[in-house]
Amino acid sequence: SFSRGPQTLRVPKKLHTLNQQRLSSQLRRHPDVSDGSFVLLRGGESATRHCSDHEPVFRQESYFHWAFGIEEPDCYGAIDVQNGTSIVFVPKLPDCYAIWMGKLCTAEECVEKFGVDEVAYVEDMVDVLRARNAKVLLTLRGRSSDSGKMSTEATFSGIENFKVNSSVLFEVIAECRVFKTPLELDVLRYTNRISSEAHKEVMRRIRPGMKEYQLESIFQHYCYYNGGARHCSYTCICGTGPNGAILHYGHAGAPNERTVEDGDMCLFDMGCEYYCYASDITCSFPANGKFTPDQKIIYNAVLKSSRAVMAATKPGVSWTDMHLLAERTILGELKAHGLLKGSVDDMMKARLGATFMPHGLGHFMGCDTHDVGGYLSHCPPRSTEDGLKSLRTARTLKAGMVLTIEPGCYFIDCLLTKAFEKGELSVFLVPEAIQRFRKFGGVRIEDDIVVTENGMELMTDVPRTVEEIEALMAEGRKEHQ
Repeated sequence: SFSRGPQTLRVPKKLHTLNQQRLSSQLRRHPDVSDGSFVLLRGGESATRHCSDHEPVFRQESYFHWAFGIEEPDCYGAIDVQNGTSIVFVPKLPDCYAIWMGKLCTAEECVEKFGVDEVAYVEDMVDVLRARNAKVLLTLRGRSSDSGKMSTEATFSGIENFKVNSSVLFEVIAECRVFKTPLELDVLRYTNRISSEAHKEVMRRIRPGMKEYQLESIFQHYCYYNGGARHCSYTCICGTGPNGAILHYGHAGAPNERTVEDGDMCLFDMGCEYYCYASDITCSFPANGKFTPDQKIIYNAVLKSSRAVMAATKPGVSWTDMHLLAERTILGELKAHGLLKGSVDDMMKARLGATFMPHGLGHFMGCDTHDVGGYLSHCPPRSTEDGLKSLRTARTLKAGMVLTIEPGCYFIDCLLTKAFEKGELSVFLVPEAIQRFRKFGGVRIEDDIVVTENGMELMTDVPRTVEEIEALMAEGRKEHQ
């Protein structure tokens, strides 16, 4: 089993055995898979920072981790489709590596460590696969619908001795990853628990005058110190004031460096990763711990939207319909508070919602924050309409799917300028009211959920109502005076 320490989650290697069995079972049913077929996956490769010899902390390639759960780089993994047995191939390292890296495990010792049926060296792959009567190697070749990048297809010296089929595996393994097993859900619940507590710690300790990166640091420290989570699932977004309207703030060009000001609205999107399983949580709150009337308007509009989607989430529901429900709820609230005018139905037809929420409602989550399976060949295609084209999936929900629900409302200068210039959108805008919010930033409320047989399970546990947030932040001011 895997664990970072006595206080952290212990993950049984059975998680990967079950994943291997699920994958093999699906492949055996596939009309294009013949006898003697073996899945062959390539793990992540060791790398250095540019041309230096500095090695960043390695993080395993997600498909490989899902199937084998091995932390080390430069490995391959094979699964006999017929019987589900597994072989991991490890690099044969020079003896001198032990001086710098610690004791080197033998192939025999790795069998127990990895929880697989057999471990051999990469240099012996041809002989080992031949001895197992491998005839066809099913390799991973497909394009991520999120990044647009191709997966890493396994190749090795001697692969020409086998027939290679790269057309089957990608769709089958991606579809398997869409549906989480109970053991996977245990890890995702754990990452949510740790990240939720870390978000609460940030809310207790934030003060005007601090730097955004100091809040990021508090989150990261909490997750690693208390949860053994060495990695974050993605670059932390700590947007305060107008930075809350920058959807992916926190990147190298805008590195969470603003000074938090009294009166700012904060939008903190942060999640820890444990054992290569993600969490993805956004909390929005006032820097000084007390909501202004305007902050309440936007926050409660987004909260109402989030609650509406959660109440409607269940198997058989279209994720596209959930996105439209979120948009409609937010537009209705903006109209009710004088920022918009006219018919909400007409606003929806004109796609005004995309001005205030240009991103999708949410995405699959698992070994990747934006997890795979959103637009496979059997899935509804991506929309071309504003807002909807940003949805990372348009699928109908089924039990076992894990998604984020993350409606938001932002005042993004370039989008507002464009809306005022377009007659079909400007007709709905109340200029003087919108102007009041031009430097507001934004609000996003993001939770991680599991679709269940008759509804959904909420894994995230943070304060969400205005009253809950203000109470927690007041408590924090007493604790950290």
